Parts: sequence; structure tokens; C-alpha cells
Amino acid sequence: MPTGMAVVDRERCKGCGLCIAACPFGVLAFSEDYNSSGYTVVAMAHPERCTGCTLCAQTCPDVAIEVYREQAVTGGPVAGSKKRITGSRKPQ
Repeated sequence: MPTGMAVVDRERCKGCGLCIAACPFGVLAFSEDYNSSGYTVVAMAHPERCTGCTLCAQTCPDVAIEVYREQAVTGGPVAGSKKRITGSRKPQ
């Protein structure tokens, strides 16, 4: 099974929970932390379950999630590297 990683931008997350509901594997949950705006943020509660399917990132209305999926790299110096496959960062 492929492995993935969902990275939540704590400052963009407004704690709506849509990503939690969208995840078919129960990877995400509300954390006990708050961002600087006072919102409860989402975090990976079960990272071992993440397949990198991107449903959480596609559902997030605040574009607060980037998803990485482990990808075997052949013919190169780095094996098993993670590659970003969706999401975006706030413009700098």
C-alpha cells in the first residue's frame, strides 16, 4: 500500500473539519493546539494510515493542506523520496 503524508499549514487552517470527514482512512483529527487566530487546528492522528489519496487537500476550502506520496525513484541517488502531489502555499 502506498504511504503518504498530509502537511497542514497551521496558520491557514480554520478547523472546519471537512478534511477529517473526507479522509476514508481516519488519518486526520482535531489537535489540542490553536493557531495564532485562535482556531483549533487539524493534525495527522494516524500517519501510518495515510495513502496520499489527496481527498483531504481537495476538500480544504482554505488550501491549508499539502499531500506528499512516497514514490520509488529508480536510476537516481535518492530512493524512496517523497514527492508533493497536491496543495499550494500562500503566495509570498
